[in-house]
Order: sequence, then C-alpha cells, then structure tokens
Amino acid sequence: MRSKKVFFRNRTGERLAALLDMPLDNRPVSYAIIAHCFTCTKNIKAIHYISRALTQHHIAVLRFDFTGLGESEGDFSESNFTSNVDDLLSAAHYLETEHQPAGILIGHSLGGTAALAAASQISSVKGVVTIGSPYEPHHVLHHFKKEQALIEQHGEAEVVIGGERYRMKQQFLDDVQRVKMHHSIKQLGCALLVLHASNDETVMMDNAGKIFEAAQHPKSFVSLDDAGHLLARQQDACYAGGLIASWAEKYLCKAQPSKPPLPAEDGVVTASIGREHYYTEIDAHGHLLLADEPLSLGGGDLGSSPYDLLLASLGACTAMTLRMYADRKQWPLEEVRVQLKHRKVHGKECAECEEKRVKIDLIDREIELLGDLGGEQRQRLLEIADRCPVHRTLHAEVNVNTRLV
Repeated sequence: MRSKKVFFRNRTGERLAALLDMPLDNRPVSYAIIAHCFTCTKNIKAIHYISRALTQHHIAVLRFDFTGLGESEGDFSESNFTSNVDDLLSAAHYLETEHQPAGILIGHSLGGTAALAAASQISSVKGVVTIGSPYEPHHVLHHFKKEQALIEQHGEAEVVIGGERYRMKQQFLDDVQRVKMHHSIKQLGCALLVLHASNDETVMMDNAGKIFEAAQHPKSFVSLDDAGHLLARQQDACYAGGLIASWAEKYLCKAQPSKPPLPAEDGVVTASIGREHYYTEIDAHGHLLLADEPLSLGGGDLGSSPYDLLLASLGACTAMTLRMYADRKQWPLEEVRVQLKHRKVHGKECAECEEKRVKIDLIDREIELLGDLGGEQRQRLLEIADRCPVHRTLHAEVNVNTRLV
C-alpha cells in the first residue's frame, strides 16, 4: 500500500494527523476510516496490518490520531468520548471533501464504540466493524478506578494507562457515564461486523454479545479466539484484516476504480516496499502480488521471494507455451505440471557451461505432461518448452535501463 500523511481540522479547529493508505495502483473502489483504541494512535501494528489487508482489496483507509494523541493537536485532558465521535465525523467530512465519502467505519476498542455512535450521522456508511469494543463507553473507567476518587475530589488527576501518564478531568468521567449506546446501536442503519477475542481480558467477551444483541440485521459476529485485546501478533491482525476486507466487499458499491486501467500494451509492473523489513507489494498490471524473504533471512515470509517469482514466471510461461502448441496441433494434452528449482553452482558442475571456474545460476525444470500423448508428441513438446518467451529472455542478453524519478 502507499501511505501519505494528511491533516484535517476537528470541530474546534485543531489539526488532526492521519495516514491515508491507498492501494498500490492508487485506484480505490471505496474508502474506510479506522478509529484506534483508547490512548492508542494510528500507528499501532494491528491497525497497520488491518489497513494493509483492506488496501489489497482496493479499499483505501484513513487512520488518524484522536485529539491530543499521537501527532494530533489539542489537549487530551479536554477530550472525551463525545469529542472522539466528533473527530470521526470530521474525518468523514475530510474524505467526502477531498476524496469520496467513507463506506466503512472500523473501530478498535473504544474507537469501535465511537464508530457505532457516529455511523448514523454519516449517510454514506454501509457498514461498521468493531474490534474488542466495549458496549458502553464508561467501560474505560476501569483503567483508573483508584484515581477516580482523586478526580472527583480535585476535578482532575494524573492516571497511568499502558505505562503512560495522562491528565484526566471530571468532564471525561461525566461524559462517558452520560452516554448510553443501546439506541445508537439499534438505530445503526447499516451492516455490522463484531470481532472479539475470547481471551480478551481488557474488554470481556460479554460486551460483544451485548452489541450484537442490540443491533438489527444485517449483523455478523466472529470470534478472534486467542488474539488478545490488542491483536499484538501479526497473524491475528492480518486474519482480522482479511475478514473485514472480505465482509466489506459485500456491502460496498462495486464501482470501477476511479482511474481506468492501463491498456494491455502499456502495462507496467510496480514494486513498492516500506519499512516492514522486506515485505513488498507488486502491482502487475492491476493484479496484486506479494513478495518477501523467508524468516531465516530476516523477512516475514508473507510472500514469494524474488527468485520464487522468477521461477514462477518461467514455469507459467512454459506451461502456457505448451498449452498453446498442443491446442494448435489438437493434441490430447490434458494438463501440464512444471516444477522448478534455482541454485547457484560452480561451472564445473554444469556440463553445458563454458566457464568452469565461477559460480553460475542453474535452474532445474521438470515437466510432467498428462494426457494420451505419443512418444513423438511428448518429445516435441519438450523441445517447444525451450522456446517459451521467458526462457528465451533468460538466455538472451538483457539490458536494464534504470533512472531516478
């Protein structure tokens, strides 16, 4: 995905910081907004992985910092649940003004409760997703039960949440205790997906049940099993992101991307890598491919290695070439299976190699032909395999012209 830092103003004029995550081809079919958990920021890993899954499904994502958190302006002690809802509405206004209206609201923990409260005020929203969210916003008060007496006595106090210190005021306590969510959830007016981990000790599972029961259909619930409240493990966050992306496609308008695809003859391949070790997204003329290095080489093993992709290209080209030739000859070729392996060997290990003193690249290719073929037909197809375009390119002199843009 392509991430761009953007800013927008909340209702009191303070500048909120956000990341706009776009599909690799910059042609989203819809937009989503993600609201983070209480005292978190837009940069927590779980939200990052969920956003990445959505962009792979051509859904752009705006993830932002609530007032007074992360890179956003404002005083956190002056914020509350109501201001969080207002921030969400400001984010939706930004998308509608600068891009297109948001189709999906996603919220993690208290951010999910805020998404439920904001959804009915955003006419474009077709679905809301909550992840480990409390049924009522006053649930967050358990983070600082010991300090509540001090806040009520002095009007404010310093509290510690997640190892960080925050100034909390009486107005926050009053606000979260005043808000009741049952009516907002019942009058949601759009589809709902509730995700919750069964081992969530921060927000217990019964909160998910209450949200689900209060909502009208269409609604869905999926247990994230042992993912925990923060979805700290990458595989859990990626799983949640995949679920959300697949679910959202049912409710979003199946509009064409905002930019028309390139003509086939002008097709280009684009590879994009960020700061996630070696995870790379590849746009192969509108088709998304993932590349990565294995864990043993410091990667995340989330995609094929570059050499795997090279072998895949040769294997696919070999199979296609044999299919085309057999069809033209009307031969009974039912299936082609090509298995390839790449290795580096000394020239002396290669009988066909002229240079014996250096290491060279060697690709072993095994071809299995299925069908009622005669011996001569099989031999001819073996010869044709060496004529596939990628095979010829690998054996030809290749010049790569490189320039900075």
